[in-house]
Amino acid sequence: MQADQLTEPVVDHGEGPVYSVRWAGPRWVDMLAGDILELRPDGEVARQHVGTVAAVIRPRRGGGHVIAGERGLLLADDDALDAPVRAQPEVWAGTDVRMNEGGCDPAGNLYLGSMAYDGRPGGGTLYRFGPDLAPTVAVPEVTISNGLEWSPDDALAYYVDTRTGRIDVFDWDPDGGLRDRRPFVEVDGEGGPDGLTVDAEGGVWVALYGGWAVRRYTAAGRLDEVIEVPARQVTALTFAGPELDQLIITTSRHGLEDDVGPAGALFGARPGIRGRPVREFAG
Repeated sequence: MQADQLTEPVVDHGEGPVYSVRWAGPRWVDMLAGDILELRPDGEVARQHVGTVAAVIRPRRGGGHVIAGERGLLLADDDALDAPVRAQPEVWAGTDVRMNEGGCDPAGNLYLGSMAYDGRPGGGTLYRFGPDLAPTVAVPEVTISNGLEWSPDDALAYYVDTRTGRIDVFDWDPDGGLRDRRPFVEVDGEGGPDGLTVDAEGGVWVALYGGWAVRRYTAAGRLDEVIEVPARQVTALTFAGPELDQLIITTSRHGLEDDVGPAGALFGARPGIRGRPVREFAG
């Protein structure tokens, strides 16, 4: 299967696609431009600038959305893409580390992972933000904290630290949080694991940065689907649409040379499997 191009190349470094029934269409970020974007039903791409970095966007349970900025949270109280945002206190003071990826757990806590701008090993941290917005360290000393999503039964959390070259899995429960980290699959071949999502059947989908594709692994860790993407730097993916049956795929042209084709466009595919509703932030 090959992904279809849904937009023109509209971003430098597209990441973090997510879909909410409260929005006009899927949203994603142009991370290093500090913009959030939305694909409207008529194919128009709307864009809103929110800061130096926009790493993650998720809907909030009480309305509005939360955005991961460079070093902290940005909160909007309205669902509109251009809703005003309120910056929360920065999580750290140094300018050599930024937020990168994350997601919400079944209890509504928001996990956000960071990375050092120079990519140094152990320079990042995976943080957990509760409904009170206070951060705690969930996983220390990661390198490029990327995709994070839970299994349909809420018992497992799949996680990517890209430099490891694999997808890991944690046990999870509301009281103990993430625990017992262990390898799930080694992602061999071209490209490194980046963003991920989990479908309604428990399959784990991962984007291959530098690998021209996304892959699906069964809950048992067996590779059973590959969707080719006509852009080298495939960054993340999610299921979207009223039936959650369209896979939305983001790509990046950041750092590439002149002739990069459709890199930076949004892509889509219909693999015959449905996703699950987005987990909203309780804060």
